[in-house]
Parts: sequence; C-alpha cells; structure tokens
Amino acid sequence: MNDRHTVKSFPGISHTGRPVLRVESSFRSVITAISPFVDKLMLFIKRCRSVPGSEIDVEVALREALANAVVHGNHEDPHKQVYVVCQCTPEEEVSIVVRDEGRGFDSTVLPNPTAAEQLESTHGRGIYLMTTLMDEVHFERGGTVVRMRKKSATSGHSRSASVEPRERR
Repeated sequence: MNDRHTVKSFPGISHTGRPVLRVESSFRSVITAISPFVDKLMLFIKRCRSVPGSEIDVEVALREALANAVVHGNHEDPHKQVYVVCQCTPEEEVSIVVRDEGRGFDSTVLPNPTAAEQLESTHGRGIYLMTTLMDEVHFERGGTVVRMRKKSATSGHSRSASVEPRERR
C-alpha cells in the first residue's frame, strides 16, 4: 500500500452470491506508517461500498487496532511487521484482521476507560473504541490477532465482542 507494503488481492464470492474483495498487506512496525496505510486501505473500503455511511467507524477502529499492534504489540520495532487482511463484500460487510509479532496480552485484565479513575488517562481507549464502533471484535492467539467486522446498515447489526470495552495494555 506504500513502497514498503506487500499487497495481494483475492476476488471471491460470498455466501449471498455477492463478490468478495480481499486484500492482504503488511507494513513495518513504525508509527509513521499507520496513517498512509489507513488512508490507502480506507480508499479500497470506500470503493467497495461495503458499509456506506459507516466508513468513519471502520477507520477509527482500524487506526486503533494498528496503533495497538505497532506500539503495544511490536513495541515500535521496525524489524517487525504488522499484517492486515481486509475482506469486503459490497453492500454487506467489511472484515479486518490485524496481527502483530508481539507477545500478546490478557484481554480479561484491561482497565475500564470509562471508570472515574481512568478518565484523565492518556491511554486506555483503543479497544473501547474498537468494540464500540465495530459490530464484532475478537482477540485470538493471546491477543496478537484482532478480528473486526462491520456490517452494512442494510444487512442488520449484531454486536458481539470477546472482551469488555477496554484498552490494550
């Protein structure tokens, strides 16, 4: 998606018979790579018209997931990669998987960012935003993988998350 990214695209068909567009990509684990990556991936998502009107929700959740992967997962080690798979079904849904090369985290022991003692903290809102803005958020492989899904407003909503709305580390 920029000169340091590896991009593969895979077309397919969804269970509803609609086309599925899939992109696999990776980037070096540096903060400055996040915005250009998100800008290009969001252009792809917008062109797919998977979640018209909800793109900003997807963008914010994506930025938070990538920031967590770079900062908390890979500790900004430029020798490590962040891997992203994005799958779009037009007028149906978008799903995004973000994987880092870190040690993971325990999603059951995260502080609640809406608790009074956390309100002035400068950290602790990324996972909360992800679970609030996306329809589904699941953590796997000890927290090194996050799966997020947003459905089109016309396909119905069913929110589920595998953690309480809290922040990573």
